[in-house]
Order: sequence, then C-alpha cells, then structure tokens
Amino acid sequence: MDIASITHALTRDAVWVVFFNVLLQQLGLPIPAVPTLLVAGSLAGWSPGAALLLSAAVLASVAADWLWYLAGRAFGYRVLSALCRLSINPGSCVTQTEARFLRWGVWSLVVAKFVPGFSTVAPPIAGSLRMPLASFLAAAAIGAALWAGAALLAGWLLRDQLQAALVLMGGNEALVLALLALALLLWVAAKLWQKHRFERAASIPHIGAAELLQAMRSPRPPLLLDLRGAAMAAETGPVAGATPADLEHLQDAVRHWPRDQPIVTFCACPRDATAIRAAVELVRAGYSGARPLAGGYDAWMQQLRTAAAPA
Repeated sequence: MDIASITHALTRDAVWVVFFNVLLQQLGLPIPAVPTLLVAGSLAGWSPGAALLLSAAVLASVAADWLWYLAGRAFGYRVLSALCRLSINPGSCVTQTEARFLRWGVWSLVVAKFVPGFSTVAPPIAGSLRMPLASFLAAAAIGAALWAGAALLAGWLLRDQLQAALVLMGGNEALVLALLALALLLWVAAKLWQKHRFERAASIPHIGAAELLQAMRSPRPPLLLDLRGAAMAAETGPVAGATPADLEHLQDAVRHWPRDQPIVTFCACPRDATAIRAAVELVRAGYSGARPLAGGYDAWMQQLRTAAAPA
C-alpha cells in the first residue's frame, strides 16, 4: 500500500484506524501510534471529528491498560518478568520500570505514555501492587488523554508541514522506506550494544544455590542482599537473613559491611540482571567478595525447600 492509499484510508476511517492502532500499541505490539495521531490530527483540525479521535484513542488505551492491570493482579510479578524477557535488553527492564513506578506512584500512569517502553509495563505493576481500580482507571485515562491530545494538537498545528511531507513521501516512497529501515537498524544496533555491555557484566563469577547453602552454614557466612523489587517482595514476603536494597541506594545498604566479607546479591528478574549489576558495582567499590546468585530468588527458595524436605 502506497502513501496515498494510507492517507485515504486514514481520512475515510480515521476513528477506527486510530482506535486499533493505539490498542495494538498499548497491548505491546511494535506498532507506533504517534505518527497516526499526528496525521489524523492534521486532517481533522478542530472539527467534531477531533473529539471522536481523542475519545477513540483514550478508550483504546484504557482498554489495553485495564487488561494488563488484570493480568498483573492475577499473576503478579510474573507478568512484568515475562514482558521484560521479550525485551532486547532485559538487563535493565525490571529494575528501571519498577523503580519509576515506585518513585512516581499513581502519577507514573499519567506520564507512562510519554516514556518509551514504560506504557505497557506500568499497568501490570499497578495490578500486582493492588492499586485501587478506580484510581488506576482515572490515572490511565488522564495519561492517555494528555498523550493522544498532545499528538493530535501537534498534528493540527503542523498540518501544513505534515501535508507537504506526505506529498513529498508519496513521490519518494523508496527513499522513505530506506530511511525508515536505517532508523530501525540504528535503534536495534543501540539496543544490541546495551545487550553486549550487559553480557560483559554478566561474566562476573556467580554462586550456585547449593554452594550458597553450604556457605551459610560456615563460621563466616556471606551477607545476603535482596534486590527484588517492592512488588515482588510484597507479593512473596521477606527472605530470612537478607537485607533489602535497590541499585540507587546500594552503597547505603552496605555502608557498615566489612569490605572483605563475602556478599551474595540476588533478585527475581530475567537473567539475574539486577543482582549482576549490584555485584559488579560492589566489586568496583571494593567489596571483592560480592557475587550474584545464579537463578536468583527462585533458585534459593527451591534449595531451601529441598534442604528442608525429609530424606
């Protein structure tokens, strides 16, 4: 389909195109909705159609957010972990998204649409933390209205430039596709570089759950640093003997610990990402005995159950 056909379809069925585009994006598909909103805004102007477009975008966004909220409420932290496993760079996904949510609270849902990668993962966190549904829906609707309204308004204000750009693209479709492919390639390259940096950090020596259990029975057991997010900790409870911490305040958590004391970091995130980052930071700070726990929280709980089971 060429540019002219896309523009014609958007002019004829703008409300439905906007609704399904926003819905699919908010459900997690890599289908950007902002370009559609910009073009739709440039075509609608201040007519009653603009209100319908805004309503369609808000309805689609809130519907998708509500489904993710229900998933988070039903399945808890596992939803966020599963979403982050789909990321090219899962190493920072869990930590960054939950930290943002806890820092901003209900306002995180208002600004989520403006933060790439955050709009899909914020609702399941809200569900897993049992945020009241009324507060969630109100914040999600306000955020969607601000996001979609800003895009539609920008499309109207830049209508002449957008229409000129559409005409230009209509005569240079091969060049447009090449530029889009180049932009996609640069984005993937940046993500792969981040992934490469994480892989290098992940080469730090780990400790297995069985080895940790044996070490805990020694005269000088390692100190445990629990880097699970607040959502996971609230859902499953504290870990005996472990000190809760997060990456932002890591140094505060270990301030009074001997630098030669063995430290084991663990989390409940894909590929032990947060535990690895914490261990690397601690080693750089002089805590040479810091090691991440292979398999994280799940592996440690399984090891404890195995050890407690009758022979």
